[in-house]
Amino acid sequence: MTSIYRPRPISPTALQELRLRDDAGRPMRPFLDEEGGKPLRCCLRPSVVGDRTALVSYAPLRRWAAASGIDPGAYDEQGPVFIHAEECGGPAQDTGHPWARPGALRAFRRYDGRGRIIGGRLVDVPEDADAAFDRAFAEAFADPETAQVHVRAVEYGCYHFRVDRP
Repeated sequence: MTSIYRPRPISPTALQELRLRDDAGRPMRPFLDEEGGKPLRCCLRPSVVGDRTALVSYAPLRRWAAASGIDPGAYDEQGPVFIHAEECGGPAQDTGHPWARPGALRAFRRYDGRGRIIGGRLVDVPEDADAAFDRAFAEAFADPETAQVHVRAVEYGCYHFRVDRP
């Protein structure tokens, strides 16, 4: 799949920090994945049985806002994400939109350049999941105020990945 909307994993710098202490200030507690299928935000793929993983608290706007010199205020929310406990090399090239599973519900939250939510859209993912994601991103970025879009799972509210304005 080729798309102009590139999913961004958690950055390597942020992952180094999260592996020491997560965004809630807790040390990482790695575990051996005995089931597989956990959505890893470091490489944007599902875990496999035997992966050494961790569930950490992550604030997706925090580092972007700091690098941009802005204060997202109350939008600096944090929540649980799975990551590999050690460096994994990141995502493979052009793997499509992670977790674009037909039948799933995904929330697409739009943020402006100040880190404020300026809208959102719920997507009931159809069979042609990648095309549906591309349409949702095109709709979001049609608003010139949209700087980035966060994709989240509706069932748990978990952050999956972000896409920056192309």
